[in-house]
Amino acid sequence: MNLPACTALIAEDEILLAESLRQELRRLWPALDIVAMAGHGQEAVDQALRLRPDICFLDIRMPGLSGLEAAAALAEDWPSEGAPFPLLVFVTAYDQYALQAFEHAAVDYVLKPVQAERLAQTCERLRKALLARQAEQPAPALLQSAVDQLRQLLGTSALSASGPAHGVGVSPSGRPEPLRLLQVSVGSTIQMVPVDEVLYFEAADKYVRVLTRQKEHLVRISLRELLPQLDGQRFWQVHRSVVVRADAIDRAVRDESGRLTLHLHGSPDTLTVSRLYAPLFKGM
Repeated sequence: MNLPACTALIAEDEILLAESLRQELRRLWPALDIVAMAGHGQEAVDQALRLRPDICFLDIRMPGLSGLEAAAALAEDWPSEGAPFPLLVFVTAYDQYALQAFEHAAVDYVLKPVQAERLAQTCERLRKALLARQAEQPAPALLQSAVDQLRQLLGTSALSASGPAHGVGVSPSGRPEPLRLLQVSVGSTIQMVPVDEVLYFEAADKYVRVLTRQKEHLVRISLRELLPQLDGQRFWQVHRSVVVRADAIDRAVRDESGRLTLHLHGSPDTLTVSRLYAPLFKGM
């Protein structure tokens, strides 16, 4: 079976490295059409959703969304019908990180600076994968397979926080205790918000919205930094931008397309569960 014309997107914030990768791909795979060059994670998501490339080369370290976060965002927003989900290649400067996180989950990874011989192996793997999926799997099955891989990646590659938020203690074992109290600045006042009162957290640019039954607060921290400080048994990530207190959930309702919506105790707000986190909700 002949491989049809293929398209690719490169997401890399370092211009020289992006151009080097593009030139090497042009030499190794002349038929591959590089349809977009994205300088940061959100641009990669927007371009990929618009252009529907066959392959995405995603740098792990980018401004805004990381490569992993961009891939997760694509999986959440990619339509179930139509073009199959792109094959993913992660680009990283960290050898040990790549080996541990991506060896068994991604289609492939390449290390910076990109070596021609290694990239040639990646191109061959991609061609074989494209032929295999063309022959065997419909688009929805491919999307589900990608979601399963990303779930594994997100579970095995922890994103490090820049430091603990106010209110984090240390247990006798030396590990940080889960966050119990948020210190929220309101003008010249520091307001104490018990984490037990929080219904959910939602990412909002450089801030996180903190929603309780009575009020909404803004804290200057990213959701990526906040998440490791929460008790994972009590606070569940249900979307790339939303973490909900599990015992604040009243019910999860599945619509005709299979998408889950959460209804909360004591709040009219509803929360959408992305494909990546849907397995959290299984009837007993």
